[in-house]
Amino acid sequence: MIELPIYSHDGKQVDSMKIDPETLGGDVRHALLKQAYVAVHLNQRQGSARTKSRGSVHGSTRKIYKQKGTGNARAGASRVPNRKGGGVTFAKTRTREDLRSSLPKKMRRLANRNSLLAKLVDGEVKCFSDLTFAQPSTAAFAGIIKAVGVDRTCLIVLDAKNQGARQSAANLPSSSTTRVDQLNVFQVLNHRFLVTDKATLTSFLDESCYATNAEAAS
Repeated sequence: MIELPIYSHDGKQVDSMKIDPETLGGDVRHALLKQAYVAVHLNQRQGSARTKSRGSVHGSTRKIYKQKGTGNARAGASRVPNRKGGGVTFAKTRTREDLRSSLPKKMRRLANRNSLLAKLVDGEVKCFSDLTFAQPSTAAFAGIIKAVGVDRTCLIVLDAKNQGARQSAANLPSSSTTRVDQLNVFQVLNHRFLVTDKATLTSFLDESCYATNAEAAS
């Protein structure tokens, strides 16, 4: 069992939470995490890069001057790649669909859970008893994460209804916020620390436990 400390806003440990690694994949599966990370990264590409081939460049296809008698090297159309303003030899024409990569649903869900296990093993999950604010305050949020030793990039995982914390964390440098139901392996591994509250983490673990039991039964 992994025992995760629960902190108050002043950085003092007020509780602890026991987490069963089996619900998160048992062991850290580096090959799976790499495969899932690359797949999510590929799917974020827009695929909008385009260059024009000689057939796409506007202009005439006629020979620009006669073959002989001018003293110049022989030349054809003005749109050839070796002339200024001409087309590109190997033009980019791939679409976003050509770049997409997919994983089976079970692998994708396991990778999401296993990425959290990797952070727990490394001691990079900072969990608070709550992340509620009377009114949004970036300074207050910066103070509570500094109190628990967050000094690098961090991913702040929040419940969808916690608008106060989301607004408080919106302008924090080197940090990103995400909803717990949209958490993925790319976000987790792309940040050094993961910051959340006990209720949000419990909801994720309960969902993970349900998914693990469903996969075992299938």
